[in-house]
Amino acid sequence: MTNYIEFIQALKATYPQVISAIGDNAFDVDGNPVAYDEAVVQAYIDAHSYIPKRVAEYPPIGDQLDALWKGGDAAAEMLATVQAVKAKYPKVTS
Repeated sequence: MTNYIEFIQALKATYPQVISAIGDNAFDVDGNPVAYDEAVVQAYIDAHSYIPKRVAEYPPIGDQLDALWKGGDAAAEMLATVQAVKAKYPKVTS
């Protein structure tokens, strides 16, 4: 698995009934244990692994908006920058 925060986010995304988790144990709103398939959770993590990598390399949102407002060459340069990051970290398709 990856880090614990990513695991919890993936667990909640793949098993919406999960409200909390302690270690490897997941629980619903009533505190009842929820069984889950680790392979399903890991597949979700793997399929979304590009997101934090892209976020770390995208220019700050203020700079992106500024380029859009300026338009012209500034917008074109920003588009090229964003597209380069997307190409570097493509979405995982299976």
